[in-house]
Amino acid sequence: MFQFLLRKIGYGALVLLGVVVLVFILFNVLPGDPARLTLGQRADVTSLENVRKELHLDQPAGVQFLYYINDLSPIGVVDSSAKREGLQAISLFSIGNDKTIALKTPNLRRSYQSKKPVWDMLFEALPGTLILATAAMLLATILGIGLGVISAVKQNTWMDTGAVLASVAGISAPSFFAGIVLAYLFGFVLSDYTGLHMTGSLFDVDPFKGKVLNLSNLILPAITLGIRPLAIIVQLTRSAMLDVLHQDFIRTAYAKGLSPSRVIWHHALPNALNPVITAITGWFAELLAGAFFVEYIFGWKGIGKITVDALDKFDFPVVMGAILFTAGIFVIVNILADLLYTWIDPRIKLE
Repeated sequence: MFQFLLRKIGYGALVLLGVVVLVFILFNVLPGDPARLTLGQRADVTSLENVRKELHLDQPAGVQFLYYINDLSPIGVVDSSAKREGLQAISLFSIGNDKTIALKTPNLRRSYQSKKPVWDMLFEALPGTLILATAAMLLATILGIGLGVISAVKQNTWMDTGAVLASVAGISAPSFFAGIVLAYLFGFVLSDYTGLHMTGSLFDVDPFKGKVLNLSNLILPAITLGIRPLAIIVQLTRSAMLDVLHQDFIRTAYAKGLSPSRVIWHHALPNALNPVITAITGWFAELLAGAFFVEYIFGWKGIGKITVDALDKFDFPVVMGAILFTAGIFVIVNILADLLYTWIDPRIKLE
């Protein structure tokens, strides 16, 4: 187990390093002067030069990359200016000139527009994204497994055909298109009947009560985000169940006089869940990253919305931080998925 975790963490670190390199290269060739974006269009030349020096923009690209790696690394060089900005660090040993090698929190730098630390902005938006992704995944998992089981048990009936056709339609529909259609139809045209709105977040601001929880705003974006994983889970569950239902131990269970419902839900389904779990864990990580445009369409306050807004304003540190943050989530979720397999099916050994 320990060796497995070390190997997975090592692979994850290599993936994150690749993402860091790509992100740095991509955002260093995009138009826009970071110093000008930080200070505004009316900034004087002296101020611009000071900011370029502070952001290491006066250095060659290779040196800038080393500074960026140092900022992101949990162990790196820390000076007094970083400590004054509130960077949490535990000094390991001094290397002179007011610099130390320290164990520290990764530094995603500051927003050009709000001047707030990117970490703070991401953590403020994270609960909204987690709630949306969790709601979408729960909807997709519960309905997907249920419809997949029914489709397999009722093979070649109208219920099977209907579930397959609906799943194909769900896979074919892009999330941004489905979001626009659902927002317009149920949040505008039929709003008087549904009580739903085209845009809204988890909390509404009431002039008298302040923040008010409004779960109805979660319905449309959760459905939109859950459509594609729901469709895939239906097909995977159906395919896996059809394979399991024709195996010898299922016939033995029926021969022992067990009820059909017990055979299906207690014997067949647990043995068909491995590919479904793979899809669920993979899609949950993807939903956290893929909620960008869904959040933007519905005005849902989450990481996706602040990232799209930041990209529109050329606020590159926020965009870069959000990409690295979601890449880290992918790595963590994949490791947890592998551990989950052994709990679902003890026959699987971690190697």
